[in-house]
Amino acid sequence: MKPIHLVPATLGQTLASLQNRGLDRLDAQLLLLHVLDKPVNQRGWLLSHDDAPLLPAIASALELLVQRRLGGEPLAYLTSQKEFFGLNLQVDARVLVPRPDTETLVNWALERLDGQQRVLDLGTGSGAIALALKASQPALHVHATDFSAEALAVARANAQRLKLDVSFHQGVWFAALTELDARFDCIVSNPPYIAELDPHLAGLQFEPAQALTSGPDGLDDLRQIICEAPRHLVPGGWLLLEHGYDQAYAVRSLLSAAGFVHVQSRRDLAGIARCSGGQFNP
Repeated sequence: MKPIHLVPATLGQTLASLQNRGLDRLDAQLLLLHVLDKPVNQRGWLLSHDDAPLLPAIASALELLVQRRLGGEPLAYLTSQKEFFGLNLQVDARVLVPRPDTETLVNWALERLDGQQRVLDLGTGSGAIALALKASQPALHVHATDFSAEALAVARANAQRLKLDVSFHQGVWFAALTELDARFDCIVSNPPYIAELDPHLAGLQFEPAQALTSGPDGLDDLRQIICEAPRHLVPGGWLLLEHGYDQAYAVRSLLSAAGFVHVQSRRDLAGIARCSGGQFNP
C-alpha cells in the first residue's frame, strides 16, 4: 500500500480556517506573516500568494501561536513587536502593550515642546512615549523612569535599536532621578490607573499587574505624581497625564487643587477624555 501524502494547506485556506476558528482577520494575517518572517506591512503579499502552500513546520509554529492568541494573549507578545507613533517597538510580557490612544498624550506633549527642552516620562515601560518624543523632536533632552528593572531593559533595548538617545533611571516616580533638584519643561506619564477590583482586569491577565492597578479607585499613583510634580517643573512647565475613561474630572480636580492652571483634557481616538494636564505657575 502506497503512503498517503497530504497536500499542505494554502495560505488562503489557512487564513480562512483561522477566521472560522474565531481569530480576527488582521490577527490571523499578522501571525501568518510573523511565522513566514515577512514584515507586518506585507498583508498584500499574502493576498497575491494565497495559493502558495504552507509548509508543515511553519504550520506547526503557527498553530502554537494561534492557540495562545485564542487564549487571550496579546498579539504583540506573540510577535514581539508593536508599532507606536511610527516606531516599531519590541515588546514582551515585561511591559504593557503600547496602545494607540496613548499617542494622544504624545501629540499633546509635542504641541507644548519646541527646541532643546527637558522632558521626563514617568513609568516608561517599553519606552514608547519617551522614544516617540525623541524621534519627533531630536533636540529634546528626554529622561525616562520606571520602577521595574525588567521594563527598563526593554526600553533601553528599543532605544539602542532605534538609535535614540534617552536617559533612563530606575526607581519609583521622581525618586528615580539622580538629580534631586532636576526640573523639566514637560512631564508626561501613562501611570497605572485601574482600580484594584475593576472587572476589566480579567481581560488584561497577561500584562504586568504592577503597571495596571493603583489602589481602590485607580488614582493612587496619579495623586502622588500630581502632588510631587511641581518640585520638578520649571515655571510654566506642563504636567500631562493619561488616565482611565471615567477619571478626567477627578484628575482635573487633583491638578487644580495642586495649583496647576490652564487645566484641561484631551480626547482619544474614540472621543473619550483620555488625558488631562495643566501648567505649573508658581
